[in-house]
Amino acid sequence: MLEIKNVYKSFNIGTPVQKDALMDVNLKLNEGDFVTIIGGNGAGKSTMLNAIAGVFEVEKGKITIDGVDVTKFPEYKRAKYIGRVFQDPLRGTAGDMWIEENLAMALRRGKTRSFVWGISNKEREQFVELLKHLDLGLEDRLDSKVGLLSGGQRQALTLLMATIKKPQLLLLDEHTAALDPKTAKKVLEITQRVVEEHNLTTLMVTHNMKDAIKYGNRLIMMHNGTIIYDVSGEEKKNLHVSDLLAKFEQASGGEFANDRMMLAN
Repeated sequence: MLEIKNVYKSFNIGTPVQKDALMDVNLKLNEGDFVTIIGGNGAGKSTMLNAIAGVFEVEKGKITIDGVDVTKFPEYKRAKYIGRVFQDPLRGTAGDMWIEENLAMALRRGKTRSFVWGISNKEREQFVELLKHLDLGLEDRLDSKVGLLSGGQRQALTLLMATIKKPQLLLLDEHTAALDPKTAKKVLEITQRVVEEHNLTTLMVTHNMKDAIKYGNRLIMMHNGTIIYDVSGEEKKNLHVSDLLAKFEQASGGEFANDRMMLAN
């Protein structure tokens, strides 16, 4: 479903502040893989997701989604393959529009626009059923403005919008980092349920090592723009945070020092 082959990305090339963000990255995901990504600040986690999404061009390498070479595709052309949820709950929704209007926009993504704007009763019924699964009481608030929702409700709605038309690939970029622990747990539970129900191929960046171990069937660790550890199956299930710290030190030759990640565990 996704193949990244020999990908390089640098910023400020040829200047004293050149940053080599991705260095010969190779990654292959099969359909239905749920991969969590961890690493310190500047490891290349978000840069890799941005490269996949087409936010910028890579200098070298190839990116393939569902058999289609998208390496040279601009971001808008890749949108039909990708669902994405960002760290900021405000980014994925239109706050001054109703819940049903946001869902309607997501449902019609990629379709030819017309001058007729209306939501059918059939669509409303669909939205109610989808919202019920979130278990947040939003199914009774279709005509509420999204800007009135809490951060957790808004992020759950964004997740629903990103997956309402099953994407080939779901990208989650620290989508619970801005939420309090209780709300983050709820959103992660919803995430796992949605991913499993739709068999979505998913990449989830997280700063929380426990969450990286708990969720998904595969875990990768990045450092200095490369993947230094890749584990899946039973081996992943049996991991502990101490194992990840040891793997990082072994692969990088240094002690893991990221206060944000350490405090989260």
